[in-house]
Amino acid sequence: MRRAVLPLLLLAACRNEPVPDAYGNFEATEVVVSAETSGQIHRFTPVEGMRLERGAVVALIDTTQLSLEQRQLAAQRAAAGARRSEVGEQLVVLEVQREIARRSYERTRRLHDQQAATAQQLDAAERVYRALAAQMEAVRAQRRSVGLDAAATGARVEQVRDRLAKSSVANPQAGTVLAIYARAGEVVQPGQPLYKIADLDTLVLRAYVTGSQLASVRLGGPVQVRVDRGNTLVTIPGTVTWVSPTAEFTPTPIQTRDERADLVYAVKIRVPNRDGVLKIGMPGDVTLGATAEGP
Repeated sequence: MRRAVLPLLLLAACRNEPVPDAYGNFEATEVVVSAETSGQIHRFTPVEGMRLERGAVVALIDTTQLSLEQRQLAAQRAAAGARRSEVGEQLVVLEVQREIARRSYERTRRLHDQQAATAQQLDAAERVYRALAAQMEAVRAQRRSVGLDAAATGARVEQVRDRLAKSSVANPQAGTVLAIYARAGEVVQPGQPLYKIADLDTLVLRAYVTGSQLASVRLGGPVQVRVDRGNTLVTIPGTVTWVSPTAEFTPTPIQTRDERADLVYAVKIRVPNRDGVLKIGMPGDVTLGATAEGP
């Protein structure tokens, strides 16, 4: 970077312009978009340098197996619903039988109290009544089990729907495609990168200042950023958005006003890129404590 900054210094000196307070390079927030499901890519539209809008569908991953799995699960859920209905009907029948058995048992018990029925008759009536009650508890447990199976199948259906939705890759943010890592026809796995995108409408200049310069740095404050455009220096207004809370040793390629300083603070300056002059990695210089002016 020292070689890249020297022309800026020489040009500034020739024009009797003030020596910049800090130097840095432009960067952007880059987002790597990855596949969220596995399969063959049927359609893939991103191309390096292409401008993509937020939410645009840029890729479609094969959904054949997922569609078949969804149909299978739908059939299983329908079968579980039919079993639950059948168990419910069985429970109604047992409820009627138990009510009849209860009345028979109570009648036999009254007759037994009047010595009009034997103990064996009372035991038989009680056995039928209690057996039907136990059968009803077993059927209720079966109904709960069928309900849990249906719920589990429903959850799996929702999972497949989610995977089907993720088979269509939507662009997460508006920006320019910087690199592509996949092509139509390739088979991808979850987490595999597809392309990289960044918003180039506004870039960030990461620069470094010394401790003595911190007093001139204010969050949200304006600064002047200058970049070399051919044989001229272009001045662009910038805004300080971040100041490192800790100092670090001077990075090897970074020059500051006091090159003998051992410790510097990193700052980030947000700079609009209206006409596309700024590029990622491009060097720029900063003048602190001055009202920023447009180009």
